[in-house]
Amino acid sequence: MAANGEEFPLATEQLQSLAAEVLARARAAGATAAETEISQAVGQNVGVRLGEVETIEYNRDKGAGITVYLGQARGHVSTADLSSDALGAAVEKALAIARYTAPDPCAGLADTALLAREWVDLELYFPWALSAEDAIELARECEAAAFAVDPRVKNSEGANVSVHQAEFVYANSAGFCGGYRSSRHGISCAVIAETRAGMQRDHWYSSARAAADLEAAPAVGRKAGERAVRRLGAKKLATRQVPVLYEAPAATSLLGHFVAAASGGNLYRKASFLLDREGSAVFSPLINLSERPHLPRGPASAPFDDEGVATRAREVVAQGVLQGYFLGSYSARKLGRQTTGNAGGAHNLLLEGGSENFLALVKRLDRGLVVTELLGQGVNLVTGDYSRGAVGFWVEHGEIVHAVEEVTIAGNLGEMYRGIVAVGSDVDVRGSRQCGSILLENMTLAGS
Repeated sequence: MAANGEEFPLATEQLQSLAAEVLARARAAGATAAETEISQAVGQNVGVRLGEVETIEYNRDKGAGITVYLGQARGHVSTADLSSDALGAAVEKALAIARYTAPDPCAGLADTALLAREWVDLELYFPWALSAEDAIELARECEAAAFAVDPRVKNSEGANVSVHQAEFVYANSAGFCGGYRSSRHGISCAVIAETRAGMQRDHWYSSARAAADLEAAPAVGRKAGERAVRRLGAKKLATRQVPVLYEAPAATSLLGHFVAAASGGNLYRKASFLLDREGSAVFSPLINLSERPHLPRGPASAPFDDEGVATRAREVVAQGVLQGYFLGSYSARKLGRQTTGNAGGAHNLLLEGGSENFLALVKRLDRGLVVTELLGQGVNLVTGDYSRGAVGFWVEHGEIVHAVEEVTIAGNLGEMYRGIVAVGSDVDVRGSRQCGSILLENMTLAGS
């Protein structure tokens, strides 16, 4: 059942039939090759603020993406109308685009030999038949728990409970047809703590494939409240060079920058500081980073990528040495390589952690900055130059002294990656990039 008790609009067999119809129409209209993805999604989102219902949203969507080839000229169209007439018109429009597009020697379907032939159930679909009334109650429990943490929690940006369920079928004229259902549910809360000296905001969330794997709503609220309160009394700092400890949720952004720099689009455009670095030490020797696309219930698990290419587990970084990039068929051809099964992006990335928990890393930091949240997008992937606003805590003698605000941390990603001295055991498993807290040897802290 979908979030509001309804089934998906279409049966799986109907999605498969629509995909077959698109390919047949493309072939009949003269396309030399074609591919399509037919998708549908249902869900709901409920928001509560100060105990009152602010939003109740339902979504019930469907659509198709259609790509056709005339030789190596490509045309692409998307439509939300899955009627036979609309699909036929979309195919014709895609062909018209292809006729006016210059041939690209790298365009085309994925290599047939690399397409997935069979796959196992990765446990990605857990429907949650949650009524709006029950979702409202969960959101209220979450927000109430945040207020109960401390009387200094004075205001709220709200608590949300979301349910999302989706299904797609991808098919191409090389004979591939596959798809699956997936789900993603979440609970979140953001609150504001206040004293006469000022206000501070923070949040927490839980996200999982299955509702049973979510943190309890009161636990999410408590963490949001605790995080807001601990930021009270934040101070500015003078400019200095210091070691920096990224708390696990913030540390995942460092993996995000790496993925962007190691992705085919930036590489073939020569817009990455990691160009031609495969086989080189780009991280500290402590770093081992693996891609695990087949993790049961994984946030980015997939048996095949957006082109139908089979995914596989691999080591992306071993003892600091870059072992491979993230490539789809097009970017791989541009680089004279073979796809890595990453059309659509990286799958679950797991950074191997050490034995030290967060508090142990704070002790090891001794004197420096703990970063809990990052602001802005000051990252240049061409050069690796890095400059972002940050909030967190100042540490002296291995103990947190006070909260910190309005500072900027700066460095170069290449130097930062090689300057990692420890990875914590406190792994944040909520997203597709999973790692513990990361301790960097030295960064520039720009303050007042």
